[in-house]
Amino acid sequence: MIRQFSISAAVAALIAGTASVASANEKVTFGTNWLAEPEHGGYYQAVADGTYAACGLDVTIMQGGPQVSGRPMLLAGKIDFYMGGNLLSAFDAVQQNIPMKVVAADFQKEPQVLLSHPGEGLDKFEDLKNAEQYIVGDEGAQTFLLWLAADHGFDVSKRVPYTFNPAPFIANKKSIQQGYVTSEPFAVEKQGGFKPNVFLLADNGFSTYATTIETMQDTIDKRPEVVKCFVEGSAKGWYNYLYGDNKAANELIKKDNPDMTDEQIAFSIKQLKDYGIADSGDTEKLGIGAMTDARIQDFYDKMVRAKVVPAGIDIKKAYTLDFVNKGVGLELKK
Repeated sequence: MIRQFSISAAVAALIAGTASVASANEKVTFGTNWLAEPEHGGYYQAVADGTYAACGLDVTIMQGGPQVSGRPMLLAGKIDFYMGGNLLSAFDAVQQNIPMKVVAADFQKEPQVLLSHPGEGLDKFEDLKNAEQYIVGDEGAQTFLLWLAADHGFDVSKRVPYTFNPAPFIANKKSIQQGYVTSEPFAVEKQGGFKPNVFLLADNGFSTYATTIETMQDTIDKRPEVVKCFVEGSAKGWYNYLYGDNKAANELIKKDNPDMTDEQIAFSIKQLKDYGIADSGDTEKLGIGAMTDARIQDFYDKMVRAKVVPAGIDIKKAYTLDFVNKGVGLELKK
């Protein structure tokens, strides 16, 4: 069983006080879950502008990709922090008695969207269930599509696989397609010559946090000052990336992922800001990275109703609020 984590008085004082600076130049590796992109911009920003270094961390970003399995490396102790997609992986860890916790949620909204063709009777979210085809990947079919069926009346039998090629969607005007708000709308406009309707699932009830920071319970227990520095440095990085000079961070992103273009970067950053992906709702008072018990419970209840996860999981074992909700970085927002 996973041990419930209760910070001792001494550790709590360490986290709260000025003595919380991590050991100078302590090396830390953060694994992302995909190739370098603006959706990782806050972390690259905190490396580029010295925010992590200012509290004593020497952070290496290990980019993910189709051939990289970052979470097993976290479980094996090969990396210190991992970028989770959403809360479902944390719920799964509890089920499997894996002592991993989410310590921050740098996206208040998962960037997952559904796209439709304008002027085809699919211009409102409630119309989308009437599409001829739902072009959705395997993971989506097992998660958010089940929620769409349970809460919004979608017909899962209409699903066809998404192969990360927008051509089938472009060709079928009566179809809908999954995507990320930061990428697929851009690809469709480039390849199809039109702007698709964009529906953010988060704005229609899919209440998970996303781009979470995951770490092992042992790291929390033994190195709380490192967790604090990384969580707070990441929050400041996101503020500086979204609202400050992000040129150096974008150069690092392009260095890691040479296929990333300036046009795509500009589009993605605009979408992140326009849709309030990282900075909206609770972050306005609590700061980027914010999480609440009520929000996590709400998402869990929806996933149980949709039969994505079983009832009875002790979701309090999936996360801790000890390192967030302190308003860190709010002064950096311009």
